[in-house]
Amino acid sequence: MAWTERDIPDLSGRTAVVTGANGGLGLQTALALAGAGAHVVMAARDPGKTAAAEERIRVSSPAASLEVVPLDLGDLSSVAAAARSVLDRHERVDILVNNAGVMAMPQRTTADGFEVQLGVNHLGHWALTAHLLPALLRAPAARVVTVTSTARHRARRLDPADLHMQRGYGAWSAYARSKMANLHFGLGLQRRFSAAGVAAASLLAHPGLTDTDLQARAVREGGAGRVGAFFEVLTARSGMSPVEGARPQLRAATDPRARGGELYAPRYGSRGPAVRRPVLRRLRLQEQIDVLWQVSERETGIPLDVAAAGPLRASG
Repeated sequence: MAWTERDIPDLSGRTAVVTGANGGLGLQTALALAGAGAHVVMAARDPGKTAAAEERIRVSSPAASLEVVPLDLGDLSSVAAAARSVLDRHERVDILVNNAGVMAMPQRTTADGFEVQLGVNHLGHWALTAHLLPALLRAPAARVVTVTSTARHRARRLDPADLHMQRGYGAWSAYARSKMANLHFGLGLQRRFSAAGVAAASLLAHPGLTDTDLQARAVREGGAGRVGAFFEVLTARSGMSPVEGARPQLRAATDPRARGGELYAPRYGSRGPAVRRPVLRRLRLQEQIDVLWQVSERETGIPLDVAAAGPLRASG
């Protein structure tokens, strides 16, 4: 039988933080986690859209335990404030879903001067995860799920000397690079969890071809070109629903059999039930993870050091 949100175990007493929880995959993820009994922190940027999403979840699950935290991943001060809000209210975080993202944006920068797709899709999530690390390590067996994409297969390696693509910017190449960063972040974080002997786990997910506002926004913003228009039509006609597209990240976040370092995705690449898939492109993988750690710490000024965060040792 295909895995669905009905297979999510009881999450009563657990706290989950979902970025981009006010639409698309994030909304479906928040809805499913709340429906399973988790207290869900909806971390999102647009207040009006977030209020509407919260209402939708409460209609679907009247007993839902929800909390809204403003979060702009393109502004490190906003990321720090969001993390402080979570840490002030919660001793531990059991699930962190690094879901929010942008795709094929025209060349522009974040509030901190980062190329916008690397800034939002990776560096913002890097900072949020680093800030929340103490609370994640206080959970009995926390999970961090980072959402990547098959676009990563078309990515070139990060260039530390031109990290923000001031030379030769391309909207789609920048997106692919940010999704490769997501992959390397998820794998690198798991390696650090394992080296520290902690019970936390880092997993990856990609949703395949899913009909959300991601494609439409790329077209509206003007960076996607003809490719964006093609994919907007394709996803509208044959893409999976957001409910289906959210299942890989939900399975990574909740399936008791899932393990750190695994990738969950549609069985057939762009569509199909959520299954574990192999992680490809392992050539010089550790070298690329090390480069990502170096440039992420350099750009954000925020180290992500599991041992320094005071890890809870894994039992057994």
